[in-house]
Amino acid sequence: MSNEIQRESMELDVVIVGGGPAGLSAAIKLKQLNPELEVCVLEKGSEIGAHVLSGCVMQPTAMEELFPDWQERGAPLTVPVQSERFWMLGKKSGLSIPLWAMPPQFQNHGNYIVSLGNVCRWLGEQAEELGVMVFPGFAAAEIIYDENDRISGVITDDKGIAKDGSHKPTFEPGMELRATYTLFAEGVRGSLSKQVIAKYGLDQNSDPQTYGIGIKELWELDPEQHQEGLVMHTGGWPMDNQTWGGSFIYHLDNNQAYVGYVVGLDYKNPHLSPFQEFQRFKTHPKVAPMFKGAKRISYGARAINEGGLQSIPELTFPGGALIGCSAGFLNVPKIKGSHNAMKSGMLAAEAVVEALAKGEDRPTSYPERFEASWMYGELHAARNFRPWFAKLGLLGMGFGGAELKLSGGKAPWTLHHRHKDHEALKPAASMPKIDYPKPDGKVSFDRNSSVFLAATAHDDDQPIHLTLKDESVPIAHNLAIYDAPEQRYCPAGVYEIVEDPENGPSLQINAQNCVHCKTCDIKDPSQNIVWVTPEGGSGPNYPNM
Repeated sequence: MSNEIQRESMELDVVIVGGGPAGLSAAIKLKQLNPELEVCVLEKGSEIGAHVLSGCVMQPTAMEELFPDWQERGAPLTVPVQSERFWMLGKKSGLSIPLWAMPPQFQNHGNYIVSLGNVCRWLGEQAEELGVMVFPGFAAAEIIYDENDRISGVITDDKGIAKDGSHKPTFEPGMELRATYTLFAEGVRGSLSKQVIAKYGLDQNSDPQTYGIGIKELWELDPEQHQEGLVMHTGGWPMDNQTWGGSFIYHLDNNQAYVGYVVGLDYKNPHLSPFQEFQRFKTHPKVAPMFKGAKRISYGARAINEGGLQSIPELTFPGGALIGCSAGFLNVPKIKGSHNAMKSGMLAAEAVVEALAKGEDRPTSYPERFEASWMYGELHAARNFRPWFAKLGLLGMGFGGAELKLSGGKAPWTLHHRHKDHEALKPAASMPKIDYPKPDGKVSFDRNSSVFLAATAHDDDQPIHLTLKDESVPIAHNLAIYDAPEQRYCPAGVYEIVEDPENGPSLQINAQNCVHCKTCDIKDPSQNIVWVTPEGGSGPNYPNM
């Protein structure tokens, strides 16, 4: 369709797809190094930060490098970590693990509890002051290739397309943004990044990427239950010993706290619901008292990378590079990726400036700069932590922690990820069903009321962005073998099996509920679901998340 529509075109030096910490840091660094460069950042959310969801305890290392005067500039890193706790939970009790027994990667002294969305809003302001063109509400929908299969930019989404594909009266064609280099900073499992990795075989020499789904709520606590600067993590219950998962509770200012849960998407039981596991977690006797007199304010979910160093693909391709979570720089034992995302954007920017001067086909020095950076050393030390769990379950977490504690991550071996997450699911008939308690509406909730708090919005009259390669697969394969796990792994109630007395079951896709977490694109057992960008500006609108 792009060849049939007359489009406006803009010529740039660099176009950056994604207005998260990686994309904005890359844009800022580019302008710091060469103010004359024409740099554009595309953000599919309605505003910068609208789609950004993270824990988030932020290590300020990259921020200090990007803006040594970040405090004077008013960066929203204002709640330093004051105290830390870690609990291993049983069903009714828990064991507190002292901080001195934990690897240094688990410790957060010197870090800040932040809203990463607000950090990105601030970074967006800094970028615009430097002359970066920031376009929120515009999704990069298509990649432009030249005659040599080199990427030479992107096309933004066409607006005003009806569900049946026709043009509404409000139709506006997307724009061609042509650039010498394109940086993909879409976050985890970016739709265009996925295409780039496949086209150029960037993951041929790396382990399969593995993921988790992080589900998060923002709460306003009773002042008596609030402890500003407290960081608390738990492992164990409600997960079994073979399923990766754990919680985070971060007390920010104004009597507010982030409460969340991460479940590894390599789980085996198709009856498992990450959303309901999170709701169940909050009822634990060690956790539930915190919610006395509290009010839930916001909700969201996002997939995270967990593969670590072994799963990072080749970083460059003809015409550009992958940065941030599009490449997968999360440090799993730290449960942090924002500082690495920022640093990767900065390193790529340095490589781009060098490549522009030399007229190179790609930012060649980016991988070398990465390997010479503190980021590489950090990820190398952490490389075995997640694979140990995949190998030995909860016992493996102990091995991984001991390795970090005793060797500093300098063990002479590297463990590997052998399977993609969707390959881990077992047939439903061979796995135990899980009896989840009904939500009480005070501490635990249903998905519909939760999605309401994500303020997600999609025009009903637009093409469904959750596409199926084969419409027969959800019933003939997923329902028949796995009891339709999409009903449970989606944290927003997008996928629903509807029973019809005459025609039998069918899959209903409630695309308007989607919070853009990407779990379906990752966990669908047949890899039949393909996530494509909806109209720009659609999706969640996260405040202070």
